Amino acid sequence: MIKNSYSFYSGKFKWKLLGLEMMMLAVAAVFLIPVYYLLVTTFKSPAEAVAHPLSLPKTITLEHYHHVFESMNYWGALKNNLIITVCAVTGIVLLGAMAAYSFARKEGRVYSFLFVFFLVGMMVPYQMGILALYRIVVNMGLMNTLIGVILILLCYNLPLSIFLFRGFISSTVPRELEEAAWMDGCGVLKTFFLIVLPLLKPIVATVAILTALNTWNDFMTPLLFLQSRENSVLLLELFRNIGQFSVDWTNFFPMMFLSILPLLLFYLFMQRFIIEGITSGSIKG
Repeated sequence: MIKNSYSFYSGKFKWKLLGLEMMMLAVAAVFLIPVYYLLVTTFKSPAEAVAHPLSLPKTITLEHYHHVFESMNYWGALKNNLIITVCAVTGIVLLGAMAAYSFARKEGRVYSFLFVFFLVGMMVPYQMGILALYRIVVNMGLMNTLIGVILILLCYNLPLSIFLFRGFISSTVPRELEEAAWMDGCGVLKTFFLIVLPLLKPIVATVAILTALNTWNDFMTPLLFLQSRENSVLLLELFRNIGQFSVDWTNFFPMMFLSILPLLLFYLFMQRFIIEGITSGSIKG
């Protein structure tokens, strides 16, 4: 009797799980429709894109991609995007991990106050102080430079990285390893880089992905602080190719696809670390 009851509930659970999975697949399909529409439109002629927006292209043409490389300054903008993203993400990971290590291991009102101070930075958008920020950048001589944009994005994304790193270090990294390193003669920096940092790989990958998304997709900061075409980024090139009264979508969609392609490849390569990095620091013990 107990066995029959168990099999009944087990079969009922399997049907519920199957229904939930089908619903999730349907939701995923709905979210993939814009991506599909974006991709197939890049291979269509303007007339075909208007007449049959969701159908597969009858004849595949690469003319739009050729036009994009001529009008968009793609390689120069891609280089600037990579420089900004790599430098900002590297600084955010290193500075965030070092600050979080201090907050996780030190006790006292000063460290608690400083940690809360950084958390406030997650709640207040930097756009609220954009006028003061503009003056600071001009006075420092960093206007229309990649370094100025890198510093702004680094400071803006640092509070989130400190929050994630601190939770992971407090709940996952054992103090015994650090104490053993100190007994062997290691200092604070040597202990951090040789013992602690290698244990932070999951959360490092998570912070790198999240900050890379924020940095790559940021539009306002380059718009305000990068004025020359030589320092332009991909989103600014997209913005410059939007007409005043109309947009040629068959040429605009390839620009969008080429702009998100590097970040999409990076995300697909690194996304398996996201859940591991977030959940590892969420439960202590």
